[in-house]
Amino acid sequence: MIEKDVAAGWTVLVVDDEPDNIGVVEAILNYYCATVHAAANGSEGLNTLENVLPTFILLDLSMPGMDGWQMLTHIRANPATARIPVIALTAHAMPEDVERVQVAGFDGYIPKPLRLATFLLEIQTCLERHAAKRSSTPPTIEGTEQEHGLQPVDYHRR
Repeated sequence: MIEKDVAAGWTVLVVDDEPDNIGVVEAILNYYCATVHAAANGSEGLNTLENVLPTFILLDLSMPGMDGWQMLTHIRANPATARIPVIALTAHAMPEDVERVQVAGFDGYIPKPLRLATFLLEIQTCLERHAAKRSSTPPTIEGTEQEHGLQPVDYHRR
């Protein structure tokens, strides 16, 4: 059984062009005590990010105007938003779609239609993977070799 307040403290940005999809996600997350912000496309989502720093983003891939792929590129390019976990929420369910989502840099993938019984668990799994990935990645110092994946040499070590 999932605790009623499991999502307390979460601030979630849901970006989807289908109002019904946003409504379902909002209803579920609000029930579990999350704060939810919604946007109908990537441009609206980026505007929302100017005022809201979410715990994570649920992002549809196929939308008119700026789609989810383009929005992810903007999110990752902005230092203020680059580390926010972004989870693809999409009807694209073929194995090559899942691989493309991973290669693009999404932190997770949840297929539509949503499965109420597993939706929160899928989110938690994506967030745990994101946290593990961040903790296993050595910090980088902008403008140094570390930024490009090179590690400093300790010349004093014998």
